[in-house]
Amino acid sequence: MNSNIRKITYLAMMIALDVVLSPILRIEGMAPMSSVINILAGVLMGPLYGTIMAVCCGVIRMMLMGIPPLALTGAVFGALLAGVGARLTRNIYGSIVGEIIGTGIIGSLVSYPVMVLFTGTKTDLYWLLYTPRFLGATIMGAVAAWLIWQQAKKISLFKDMMQVFNGKMVIR
Repeated sequence: MNSNIRKITYLAMMIALDVVLSPILRIEGMAPMSSVINILAGVLMGPLYGTIMAVCCGVIRMMLMGIPPLALTGAVFGALLAGVGARLTRNIYGSIVGEIIGTGIIGSLVSYPVMVLFTGTKTDLYWLLYTPRFLGATIMGAVAAWLIWQQAKKISLFKDMMQVFNGKMVIR
């Protein structure tokens, strides 16, 4: 099968997993399953496809589930940095750190002005309003992603995904 078709197929599979799993363990303002998928996508698909996945998932969640723009601001930076972290370190720990920095810190800080624009009201709330929930969700997601990765990295489908997106690069 053509490599591009395989990439698009794997991308669609990861989008479907994120959209289906994110609402399952969702706590208001926290989406730890989204962090799980971002971390795994960072390792398996890298920064470009991980970011595309996060944008698609955010838009789908906003349209179908009525989630505010936090669906985008919370996931996109994490997915990008999870992929960059995985590429730089060649292990899941780089992806985890990238997700925590991207979603837990950058995404939470960007969410405040976005929500002020979205709601049209400026409140007395402060910039770090979303940070505790976003950090909590990314840490829960990081633990779950690490546990899943310990078994998933042995599965031939995941090995194939890494080869399709990352070439010969070995990720531990």
